[in-house]
Amino acid sequence: MDRLLVISPVRNEIAHIDRVVEAMAAQSRRPDVWVIVDDGSDDGTTERLRQRAADLRFIRLVEMPRQEPAAGDRLVAAAAPKAFNAGLAAAEDCQDGFVAKLDGDVELPENWYAELLARFEADPRLGIAGGDLIEPKRGDWKLLPIPQHHVHGALKLYRRECFDQIGGVRECLGWDTIDETYARMHGWETRSFSDLVGQHHRPSGSAQGRLRGRARHGRCAYIAHFAPSWVLLRSLKIGLKSPPVLSAIAFVYGYVAAAVRRVPRVEDPEFRRFVRSELRGRLLSAIRLRPA
Repeated sequence: MDRLLVISPVRNEIAHIDRVVEAMAAQSRRPDVWVIVDDGSDDGTTERLRQRAADLRFIRLVEMPRQEPAAGDRLVAAAAPKAFNAGLAAAEDCQDGFVAKLDGDVELPENWYAELLARFEADPRLGIAGGDLIEPKRGDWKLLPIPQHHVHGALKLYRRECFDQIGGVRECLGWDTIDETYARMHGWETRSFSDLVGQHHRPSGSAQGRLRGRARHGRCAYIAHFAPSWVLLRSLKIGLKSPPVLSAIAFVYGYVAAAVRRVPRVEDPEFRRFVRSELRGRLLSAIRLRPA
C-alpha cells in the first residue's frame, strides 16, 4: 500500500485544532505520518498538540520559533509553505506514495483520504487533487466556489511522482497556483471533486482583513504571469463580492502595486507562455458556451 504523509502548518488554532485532530483520527484511511508544524503559537495550540501527539502515535509535532515578517503579512511572506517544507524535512522516512497539505482549521469527512486515494488509483494521470470547502457565514455554511481544475491550498493531495517533478511547494505567495500550473505543464491532471466537502472554520482570505486579502490575490496574479486583460475581466466578477466595488479596486491595486514594485515573478518563459495559453483557452471556451 502506498504511504500517505500529511503535513499541517498551524499557528494559533486553539479554537479549531481539536475537531481537526478528531476528524483525522476518524479517517477510514489514516495517514501513515501526520506532521504538524507549529509556527510559534501563543494561544495554547502548542500545548494542546503535545497532548494529542502523545495519544495519537501517527502525529509528529514540529515546533518552530515564532517568525514575524517585516511587512506584517504572513501570507505574503509565505509562512505556510515554509512551514510545510519544514514538515517535509521532518518526515524523511515517508518520502514515497502521496503527500498532502492540510490547514489547521479544516475538518475533513471520515472518507476523505480513502476516496481521494481510490481516485488516484483509477486515474494514473491525476497529479494533484482535493475537494470542495464550506465556510461559516451568518450562522450557516456556504460553499466556497472554485474552478474544477484548481485545488484549495488548504487541503491538497499530491501524487509523489508529480510532487517531485514540479519541484515541490515553492516558498512564495501564489504557490498553490504555481504548483498546479507546473503539474499541467508536465501532463498531469489537477482536479477538485465536488462530492468531497470539508469544513473550513475560518473564511478564506480573511486573514488581516478582507480587502487586504483581495489585494493579496491581485499580487498572486502578477507573480503567476496572469495578463492585465484577464485581471481587468476578473475584477468585474470580484467586484460583486463583499465589500462590493472595493473588492475589485483592491484586487487591481494588488496587481498594479506588484508590477510597480517589480515583485519577483516565476522566472520561466515556458511557464509564462503556458499560463497565457491556458487563460486564452478558458476565455474562448466561456464565450462559446455563453447563450446567444
